[in-house]
Amino acid sequence: MRNSFALINLKNLKSNYLNLRKKVSPSKLLAVVKADAYGHGAVEVSKYLSFLDPKPDYFGVALYEEAVELRNSGIEEPILVFDVINSESLKLAEEYDLTITICRNSDFDLIRKYLKKLSLRKKLQAHIKINTGMNRLGIRWDDNFSELSKYFVLKGLTISGIYTHFATSDIPSNQFANLQLERFNKFLDKIHNQKINPGIIHAANSGAILNMPQSYFDMVRAGISLYGYKPDLTSLDTVKLKPVMSLYSKVASIITIKKGESVSYGQKFFAKNKTKIASVSFGYADGYSRGLTNKSKAIIRNKFYNQVGIVTMDRIMFEVKNDKISVDDEVILLGNKKNLRFDAWDWSKLLNTIPYEITCNISKRVPRLFKK
Repeated sequence: MRNSFALINLKNLKSNYLNLRKKVSPSKLLAVVKADAYGHGAVEVSKYLSFLDPKPDYFGVALYEEAVELRNSGIEEPILVFDVINSESLKLAEEYDLTITICRNSDFDLIRKYLKKLSLRKKLQAHIKINTGMNRLGIRWDDNFSELSKYFVLKGLTISGIYTHFATSDIPSNQFANLQLERFNKFLDKIHNQKINPGIIHAANSGAILNMPQSYFDMVRAGISLYGYKPDLTSLDTVKLKPVMSLYSKVASIITIKKGESVSYGQKFFAKNKTKIASVSFGYADGYSRGLTNKSKAIIRNKFYNQVGIVTMDRIMFEVKNDKISVDDEVILLGNKKNLRFDAWDWSKLLNTIPYEITCNISKRVPRLFKK
C-alpha cells in the first residue's frame, strides 16, 4: 500500500450530519452522495449514515449508475436520482426501486409509453423538479400547470415529491435566491389550489440550510455541508461543520541543492540559498492540481513548508531548508496538526475554485481509509 492516503473521519461526518439534522428539524434530510460522496467514498459513507439514528430519509445521486452501486452494496433507503430519464434508466428505476426525477415536459410521453409496455409489480416513484431560475434542468415554474397535472393521474406512476434548486443560496440574503423561493411558493399554491398532494416538498441545498431557514419545507438536501464545508465563505456559520477528509503522505526522499539550482520541470523554482528538498509521492494524477505550483504548503513536524517546483503527475516537492526532516516523516497535505490547519478552502483560494472541486478531484488511486 502506498504511503499516500485520504483519511475519512467518520466521527466528523456524524457530527456534521447530526448538527445539520438538528438545525433543520423537524424537516427530513436527504444526504447527497453523488460523485462518490464528493470524493469521500459513496458506499462507505452511505452505509455509515444508514446505521445512525436517525438515519437519512433519502440518499441523492446524480446518475443511475451511482444509485445501482448503492443498492448493490445493501442501501435500502429511498434514493432520488437527479439525472434526466430515458428508457434504460426507467428500467433501472423499476428494477432497483429508485425514485426518478421528472424535469422535462417530454418526460410524460416517455413514461407513459414505458408504463404501457410493462406490467409493474409496483408503481414508479418520481419527484418533479421545478425550474425557478437555475435554468439548467426542470419544468418552468410559470408553465401551463394543466400539462404538469397529467403526471399526478398517470396510472403506474406515483409523484412522491417536488423540488427546486437554488442558484445563489450560498450568499446570505441574496435577492435572486429569495425570488426563486417566491416563485416556488407560487407554484406550490397552484398545486394546493387543485387539491393535489405533491408529496415531499424540498428546496434547500447546503447554502439554503445555512442561510435560508424559510426554505426548509418537508426536506432539505445536504451536500458539501455534510462533508464539513460551507458552500461559500460568506455563508452564515449557523451549523458547526468539521472537514471529513484529510490527505496524508510521507517524505519519500531528501536531497540538498545549491544556491541557484532549480527544482522540477520548467525551472520554475530556483533556490535562493543552499537548501534541502523533500519529495512526496503525490501529484496531479492524485488530485494535487498543477495550479498549486509554488503556491501551496504542507505540514511536516508541526511546521508549514512551501511546495516548490512544478507539480508533477506523481510527485511534489517541498523546501524544508536546513530543518531536521527525515524520510518517512508524516506530511499533511490537507488537514490539521495542533494549531496548524490547511484545508480545502486554502487550496480553493489558491486555485480560484471551491471545496467541492477539491475533494471530488482526489482520484481513485488515492486509498481511502475510514476512521470511526
